[in-house]
Amino acid sequence: MSGLLKLAFGIDWLNDRMGRLATWTVLLAALISAGNAFVRYGVDWSSNSLLEIQWYLFAYMVMIGAPYVLKVNEHVRVDLIYGKLKKNGPVYVDLFGLLFFLMPVMGFLAWISFPYFWNTLVSGEVSSNAGGLIRWPATLAMPLGFGMVWLQGLAELIKRVAFLRGKYAMDTHYEKPLQ
Repeated sequence: MSGLLKLAFGIDWLNDRMGRLATWTVLLAALISAGNAFVRYGVDWSSNSLLEIQWYLFAYMVMIGAPYVLKVNEHVRVDLIYGKLKKNGPVYVDLFGLLFFLMPVMGFLAWISFPYFWNTLVSGEVSSNAGGLIRWPATLAMPLGFGMVWLQGLAELIKRVAFLRGKYAMDTHYEKPLQ
């Protein structure tokens, strides 16, 4: 179990770094958006590439930020039953959701989005807009993001099983590791 916990903590570490990168994409997108508005209305000049880079950054903001959101337990959850459960109840609900919903769906989405990314990479697909950008960096966000959420789901699964076996301490109400 300690080897699996090390793997889970390694995935946590990786998604911490990806989460930090996602926060920088927010700032960068805001700066580009403000700069684009300034040059459009101040100098009467515009570029489709500036608009496209904003949605590329938004794609990364969401797709590489999602695993971090799962890690820190800030994801959306229907709390009708979950909030009323006591002791290990929330952990079992999490295990069920991870095993039967999150892991299969994220694995499937990563699997079906990879060929789309690969096609845009090998074909050198470019946006049809004048001054548009190459598409593969944007399409890479999909398999990368879905794959990283799948990995974080695996880490959460390992941590919950370790908790049930008495090998890992966590607050079951908030699911955040005890310090």
